[in-house]
Amino acid sequence: MTETSAHNEPLPIRRLQESLINRIAAGEIIHRPASALKELLENCLDAGATSIRVTVKDGGMKLLQIQDNGCGIRRADLPILAERFTTSKLSTFSDLSRITTYGFRGEALASMSHVARLSVVTKTKLETCAWKAHYLDGLLVEGKPGQTAEPKPCAGNDGTTIIIEDLFYNTPTRLSALRSASEEYSRILDVITKYAVHNPKVSFVCKKVSSPSPDLSTPSSSEVPQAIRLLYGHSIAKNLLHAKFGSKSKPDEEDGDKEEQLEPGSADRELWSAEAHFTNANYQSKKTVFLLFINQRLVESARIKRALEAVYSGVLPKGASPFIYLSLQINPRDVDVNVHPTKKEVHFLNEEGITDQISDTLQRSLASQSQSRVFEYQTLLTGEIAEPEGTSKKRKGKERARDEDDDEAREEKQPPPAPHKKTLSQYKVRTSLQDRTLESMFPVVNPTKTEGSSDKGKSAEAFKTREIKESECILSSVQTLRQSVIKGQHKQLSEIIEKHTFVGIVDLHKCLSLIQHSTKLYLVNHGALAEELFYQLALRQFGNFSRLKLEPAPPLRTLVEIAVEQENTTEESGLTKPQIVDRIVEILMARRDMLAEYFSFDITPSGLIQSLPLVLRGYTPNLNKLPSFLMRLGPQVDWTSEAECFDSFLRELASFYAPGPLCPSADPETEEEKVQDKAERWQIQHILFPSLRRYFAAPKSLLDRDVVQIASLPDLYKVFERC
Repeated sequence: MTETSAHNEPLPIRRLQESLINRIAAGEIIHRPASALKELLENCLDAGATSIRVTVKDGGMKLLQIQDNGCGIRRADLPILAERFTTSKLSTFSDLSRITTYGFRGEALASMSHVARLSVVTKTKLETCAWKAHYLDGLLVEGKPGQTAEPKPCAGNDGTTIIIEDLFYNTPTRLSALRSASEEYSRILDVITKYAVHNPKVSFVCKKVSSPSPDLSTPSSSEVPQAIRLLYGHSIAKNLLHAKFGSKSKPDEEDGDKEEQLEPGSADRELWSAEAHFTNANYQSKKTVFLLFINQRLVESARIKRALEAVYSGVLPKGASPFIYLSLQINPRDVDVNVHPTKKEVHFLNEEGITDQISDTLQRSLASQSQSRVFEYQTLLTGEIAEPEGTSKKRKGKERARDEDDDEAREEKQPPPAPHKKTLSQYKVRTSLQDRTLESMFPVVNPTKTEGSSDKGKSAEAFKTREIKESECILSSVQTLRQSVIKGQHKQLSEIIEKHTFVGIVDLHKCLSLIQHSTKLYLVNHGALAEELFYQLALRQFGNFSRLKLEPAPPLRTLVEIAVEQENTTEESGLTKPQIVDRIVEILMARRDMLAEYFSFDITPSGLIQSLPLVLRGYTPNLNKLPSFLMRLGPQVDWTSEAECFDSFLRELASFYAPGPLCPSADPETEEEKVQDKAERWQIQHILFPSLRRYFAAPKSLLDRDVVQIASLPDLYKVFERC
């Protein structure tokens, strides 16, 4: 039927303009920033990327940049890169029945170039430089006025970076229909999260342009359960069940590798396999989280989702929903991937039978699990129930005497085992290794790293320091100092520090933190603990320090002058400030060979400080304290005696490394100070306290004022019983 005019005359049928055709096609594929990102993610994975980094501005409407380390795009292919139906995945229609890649129609980049400003930076391993190209409406355009449209050589790493700017700038209706920037960004995070779960060997990072740290970050060497734990939380991960199953045509191979069975040329067309991670009856949510991947492709299936929700309807309370991750591998000849412009849906043979088998397997797994909630408890570390504090010595003595009298009777006749005593609540300690703090529920990166650092994107759980081994040293003075550390160790306090659980930082500027050991809570001065720890670590590595390089190397004299100028008075020394500076510089320059050999403290003949001793890998001291540290090396170190020299130098080094602000009363005001405070908090929790657990031999002197018990669970129960 054709449209009619006012005079009931049929209107003529015209050919649509090419630009209009492309604009309509683009609207079918690119619905919102998240759908554009999905297409780009699939291109990255098809290129064999192991690291994918996404940067977003205004929910992806102003900027959507995705960078990968895949195979890249050849320079010769750039002119037709953004034209419709240009692809490396297909050559004939028969290839469509064997397709195993994510993309195949060649419309993603073309569609983006028609509704946004598209830029591409790419480099293959064989090329000596990267190439940058700009596209508009599927064609190459100049990047700046006056330039040619040809791709330009530029610096770049192996892989491809796609930059989408001003999405829907030429379709205002579509732009106005989008939700807020925050909601669009949450959709982007949802897409990346799902692909990160299915591709745990690929590192994913997603951040906003204005944010110093990513909102999503995954390592590149995890497995699916670890990825689910990191991205969806601890409560889901600890209640996960796992099942691997497949078609009944070859049950002997059901648990084996399915890759060979699912080749396109396989004789058994109905062969399929599946792997599922799903929650048990202990977990329930308000909304079903269902991740479905068919032949590695993220899709939706209302039929499969309804069937699995029906399985849980008899297990969970009314209104409660599960978490399900399902990966299906089906012979590509049995799957039609070309049924939706965005590949959101697929059709495959025997869909009903496969769905029934999946539902039956999940139902059997759920039925075999206990339906009750489980909590893990353990008694005190002694393995026995602690005696109430009111138990008298006389009573304990009677019990020991009675036990001795009964020894003969026990030898003649073994009594039945005593009934298990119920452990009172005040003596129970939560010991499940799956428990986590609030901060660990979110991906945490080391804020001390710069944007170009290789550690960027690692979670706090993945950050581990190398083993610090004791260096071989034949100097008797060093051996004596090491023995004095062992002799001065307080065993009970060392056990508390070794087996503590970090609770949190109370006051960063007063260096106060909370730790828990057994049923007791302690307030500790982490600055004092850190100073003693760094002294012991420095003594442990004597003569074998790594180097903390300073670039550019600062001049020694300038730093000492800064510190001396800040001193209020120098009258006690009888020297002027310039004379004090000369004296300190002279002392350090005369001993720079010894400092370099024993402490990796390198000073050039011209007086430049090239490196400092690195006491703890991953921990960066506050370099604002460097001038004061250098100044104190002059008067505070006893340079006349070997043992006293080493001891006093290491004490000053430990004081320099210990956390703490230059002005304890000052609160952070500028943005830079707030970032520095955040970085220091990260180092204290994720590097300092784990190192205390691992290496610290606590001296008794810390008990005087630096470690104080502030709460005991049994005592608190007594207080509540009186209320």
